[in-house]
Amino acid sequence: GGNAGEHNSWSFSSDVCKHCEQAGCLEACPTGSIVRTEFGGVFIQPDVCNGCGYCVTACPFGVVERNEKDGRAFKCTFCYDRQKVGLQPACAKACPTESIKFGEIEDLRREAQSRVEELHRRGMGDATIYDPLDTSVEGTHAFFIVRGDPRTYNLPPAPEVPTVYLKKSWRSSAIAAGLLLGGTLVAFLSDGARHDGRAR
Repeated sequence: GGNAGEHNSWSFSSDVCKHCEQAGCLEACPTGSIVRTEFGGVFIQPDVCNGCGYCVTACPFGVVERNEKDGRAFKCTFCYDRQKVGLQPACAKACPTESIKFGEIEDLRREAQSRVEELHRRGMGDATIYDPLDTSVEGTHAFFIVRGDPRTYNLPPAPEVPTVYLKKSWRSSAIAAGLLLGGTLVAFLSDGARHDGRAR
């Protein structure tokens, strides 16, 4: 990983929900149980969830789990209950080193960029912001400063929303269907022309 060659260096990772801008779990949910909150987070309504598990396989980060007792899905809620009453998420409130920040996303991105620049000045040239803006996820509402290969932190280098592959399949199927229909129409017209020629 990015910390190779250093002594007494640790790499910490977080398995919290990333609250993707384009959330695979939300797209895959057939019941409408998963919604986008007014704060930008992705929230699973347990009373609506039917336990189908589609969201588990649709999450590119593998953070959605199922309750062993009733099969319903659950994950980090972004402390939706706390945000509704004006409080910050508990993890940010409790973090003793203030490594976990909470606030307006653009402000946090600027702060993260400043932090990365500081790390570069201190000789940690492999430090970067993990926020997959250039993938079908289109960025997350929980991003991280990492060093080196993001897989060291159990983060996929290029996460994709699974439905992006379905859209490609649908496009290919539509093209194939169009070609088949076109070929059938040409054959039908050609056959009709031959019949007309014999009729004369």
